[in-house]
Amino acid sequence: MIRDTSQQDAVIAPLPAQKYKRRAMWAGAAAALVAVSLAALSAWNNSEHSVSGSRLRIAEASRGTLVRDASVNGRVVAAISPTLYSTAPATVNLQVAAGDTVKKGQVLAVLESPDLTDELKREVSSYEQLKAEVARQHILSRKQKLLAQKEADTAEIERLSAQRTLERYESVAQVGIIAKIDYQKAKDALNSAQIRARHASEAAGLEGDDVQLALKTKVNELERQRLSMANAQRRVDELTVRAPVDGFIGTLNVQHRMVVAANAPLMTLVDLSKLEVELEVPETYVNDMGLGMSAEITLPTGKATGKLSALSPEVVKNQVLARVRFDGEQPKGLRQSQRVTARLLIEERPNVLMLPRGPFVESEGGRHAYVVQDGVAVRTPIQMGATSISHVEILSGLKPGDKVVVSGTDTFNNATRVSINR
Repeated sequence: MIRDTSQQDAVIAPLPAQKYKRRAMWAGAAAALVAVSLAALSAWNNSEHSVSGSRLRIAEASRGTLVRDASVNGRVVAAISPTLYSTAPATVNLQVAAGDTVKKGQVLAVLESPDLTDELKREVSSYEQLKAEVARQHILSRKQKLLAQKEADTAEIERLSAQRTLERYESVAQVGIIAKIDYQKAKDALNSAQIRARHASEAAGLEGDDVQLALKTKVNELERQRLSMANAQRRVDELTVRAPVDGFIGTLNVQHRMVVAANAPLMTLVDLSKLEVELEVPETYVNDMGLGMSAEITLPTGKATGKLSALSPEVVKNQVLARVRFDGEQPKGLRQSQRVTARLLIEERPNVLMLPRGPFVESEGGRHAYVVQDGVAVRTPIQMGATSISHVEILSGLKPGDKVVVSGTDTFNNATRVSINR
C-alpha cells in the first residue's frame, strides 16, 4: 500500500543566480521596513501622544459659497386667531362648545347686561324728548319772526301815513291855509315814524337771527343725543358675540351662565385656512435678521419655504419670537401648535475658504485647528469668519486642500503635535 509520495520526491538544488536574486528582494524589503519604522519612530518622537484615526473625522478645506443660516425650533400657529372679550359686566349665555366649526357672523354667545339695556332706554327717551323740543322750537321761531315782522310792518305803515300827512301840509302851506307850527309838527312826525320803521326793521332781522341760533342750538343738542343713543345701541348690540371669521372654537375661557367682568376673555377662534410658523430665535441672531428673510421649514410631509413676516421687539428668556409666512400654497396636513424645525437663510458669501463644521469650533474656540501633515495632526492658529449650520469660513491660517481634524480633538488636550495611528 502506498501511503504518500514522499519516496518519489527529489530535492533539486537552486541555481546560483536565483539564490542571489531572492537575497536582494529580502534585503530591499528589510530596508523599506527599516525606513518606514524610522519615519514612524521620528513622527512618534516628535508627537506628544498618538490617537487612533478611526476616532477622528478629517475634512479638506475648499472654496465655495457659504450660506449663513440658523437652525431654530418653532410651532405652527394660526395667522388669524382672534380672542373675543366681554364688553361689559354681564352673564354669559354660550351658544357653542369648544371645537365647534363656525361661520363668519354666527352667534357664539349672548351677554345679559341690565345696566346697558336700561342705559339704552334712557338715551332713547332723552332723544325723543329733545326731538319734541326741536319741533317746538321751530314753532316758536316762526311765531317770534311773525311778531317781529308785524311790528316792522306797523312802523312802516305809520311812516307812510306821516309822509302822506306831510305832503298834504306842504301842498296847502304855500297859500297859508295851515299854521306853520302844524306843518313843522307833521314834518317831525314823519321823521319819528321813519326812525321807528328803521328800528323795527332792524329788530325784526335781529329777532330772526336769534330764533335761528336758538333753533340751531336745539338741533345740535338733538344730534349729540342721537350719537349718545347710537353708542348705547352699539354697546347693546355688542352683547351678542358673533364670529369675526370662519374657523372653529379653539378655547373656551368661560362656562354657560357665568358672570364675567368687563374685558374678560370669552373664547379664542382659530382660522386654520391661514397658518404661519412661529419661531423661537436666539437673540444672538436677531441683529442679522430682517423682514423678508428666506426660511426653510422642515415638516413631517417634507420641506416648505417661507418669508419672515414679523419679528417681536421683545426678548423673552434669551429668545425672540418671529413669524414666517409660507410661500405660495399652504402645505397640507398642518395642525395647530404642531412642532417644526426651520432654517433661516441669513446671508450668502461666494468664493470663500471654508471647512465643514465640527466640534473643533467649540473645543478650540475658533482660534486653532489641527492640520494633518504626514500622519501627524499639527495645532495651527486660524482665524474664523462667518459660520453656518454645516460650514465655517476660514479667513487665515489654512489654504485650499489642507486636511483638518474637525471631530475627535477632545482627547488632544491642546497638544502641539498628535500622531494619528491608522
